[in-house]
Amino acid sequence: MENLKLPIVLVMGMAAQLAGGVWWVSQQAATIANLEETVSQLGSRMAIEDNVNLKRDVLDNAMELQYSWAEIEELWDELDNLTRTIGQITALQQRVSLIENDLKYINRDHNSIIGPMEK
Repeated sequence: MENLKLPIVLVMGMAAQLAGGVWWVSQQAATIANLEETVSQLGSRMAIEDNVNLKRDVLDNAMELQYSWAEIEELWDELDNLTRTIGQITALQQRVSLIENDLKYINRDHNSIIGPMEK
């Protein structure tokens, strides 16, 4: 009988290890299943957040484009005004130049007429 006790204890120890192994594997399977579900939920949540962020970014970019177009229109208006002003300045310079030439000839003619009379 003494010889039988050793194998019974050995068998009971192996049965306990087997039960513990089955329990551990079932816990691991449950943990993996739970993690898979969590990953799936996070993936769905991230997809929704990405979609919301994309829509927000598109709206922000559209607003920036509208603002930029408005600024570009203002720049074109300023360029047009600057071009007109430069044209007016050029026309004024031409008129001043003509007046200066006229005054130069008038002074030359005036000096040539006054010059002989004074002598």
